[in-house]
Order: sequence, then C-alpha cells, then structure tokens
Amino acid sequence: MANFNPPSMPGSVCRKIINCGDAPAAIGPYNQAVQIDKTLYISGQLGMDTNLSLVNGGVEEETRKALENIGFILRAAGGSYRDVIKTTILLRDITNFSKVNSIYSDFFQDHEPARAAFQVAALPKGGNVEIE
Repeated sequence: MANFNPPSMPGSVCRKIINCGDAPAAIGPYNQAVQIDKTLYISGQLGMDTNLSLVNGGVEEETRKALENIGFILRAAGGSYRDVIKTTILLRDITNFSKVNSIYSDFFQDHEPARAAFQVAALPKGGNVEIE
C-alpha cells in the first residue's frame, strides 16, 4: 500500500477538534466536530445517549436526541442553533418526514437553516434518523 500523505493546510488556517462528554462519543474513527477557522463541521448524529444506545420512542425521540446532541456539540464549540447554516437529514423511512419536521421545528424556531433530507437503505446501529 502506498503511503498516503494528505496535503497539509496553510499555517494560517486554524483547525480545532471538538468533542464533548454531553453527546455520545464517535462510534468510528472520526470526531464529533471539526472547526476550521469560523466554520464548524458536525459529524452525523444519531438519536443515541452517551452510552451509545439508541433512545427508546422511535423516530421522534431519536430525532429529538440527535438534535440535542448537535446542541451539545454546538455549545462546546461556542455556538448555538442560530449559527447553523445547513443540515442534512438521513431517514431510514422517508414517510417519517413530517414526524421529523415536527421535532426539528422545535429546535429551529426563528432561524431555519438550509436543509436536505434523504431516505437511505440503513443507518448505523439500526437508527431511524441521522442528522448532520
């Protein structure tokens, strides 16, 4: 296997890893978020608790928990939901779109970011929804 040497960023770019104990740890080789200068990239969040178990209650409770986890990560980075520019929602079943919207609107009441939503074949841990 050839050596993989990704290009490095110029020294003037600030890269900061964000991980917090209030949201579940990453379940793979990645971080909860990476901040590049003033832009925060949050990894997809499932509706999991800090024990890495999906919450009970189906897609609605998983959506609520995923968004709460995003809030914990935003706060750890010094931000809030008002700072979110775009989200992506992955659904195991697109017919749950309106249920997810109902919960989602509780978190983005006065500042709705751009958004995309997709149905996917499966999500990690058998989840119903993942939000990034």
